[in-house]
Amino acid sequence: MSEALVLVAQQGAVRTLTLNRPAALNSFTSAMHVELRNALDAAAEDRSVRALLLTGAGRGFCAGQDLNDSGMVPDADGRVDVGAVIEANYKPLALRLREMPVPVLAMVNGVAAGAGANLALLCDMVIAGRSASFIQAFSKIGLLPDCGGTWLLPRLLGRPMALGLAMTGDKLSAEDAVRLGLIWECVDDKYLADTAMAMAQRLAAMPVKALVATRRALDQASQMDLEQALSLEARVQRDLGHAPDFAEGVEAFRQKRVPAFRDR
Repeated sequence: MSEALVLVAQQGAVRTLTLNRPAALNSFTSAMHVELRNALDAAAEDRSVRALLLTGAGRGFCAGQDLNDSGMVPDADGRVDVGAVIEANYKPLALRLREMPVPVLAMVNGVAAGAGANLALLCDMVIAGRSASFIQAFSKIGLLPDCGGTWLLPRLLGRPMALGLAMTGDKLSAEDAVRLGLIWECVDDKYLADTAMAMAQRLAAMPVKALVATRRALDQASQMDLEQALSLEARVQRDLGHAPDFAEGVEAFRQKRVPAFRDR
């Protein structure tokens, strides 16, 4: 049997999904999309999972779309329906990631290019090795950023920097990505795995329901005025305030002990 295109492992409450096409820098095929979405669905349904870590096997995180995949073969007129590939694969992947019921952390080892870069940026936090790089490579083949890139880049970087990176397709080092606020942290390569797992374990021990609500509220509030954002905060806080984790957090604070959060 052929090896899985997405490897699944679990350490405590942290599930790790590893893109597993190292010889092709983990570039996406339709088959890998299916395995990844199935793995994300399984993690979402498994209440033993309280944080998710996404990474790539070998020397790269993900080089984006495999241009040799069957979905990228030109038709009789020499045209490729890239839009159909996005609708079938990248759109559901992006929406699945942003709706995960647990925090999602990307551990970027090596290159993250094209859709691979935006796959990482769709995660709640990104920790990268010092040798990692992020490349909006689309303009090099006459396309625009996909896998959520047009939505993500202006929000993370502002319009001038988003346009510059998207138009030039220049490589951005992990250190510069931190400096610009694109990712959370850059560490020496030898510490990457331990640092990323420690952060994932930390998130898993926190009030997961509140963390996910924070992600959703920040995304929604970015498109609201202040009054609307304040009303959103009130609605979400009402829900969280009725949840057991809030009571546990308050009680642990009063008793000066470590809280045991369980909501998801």
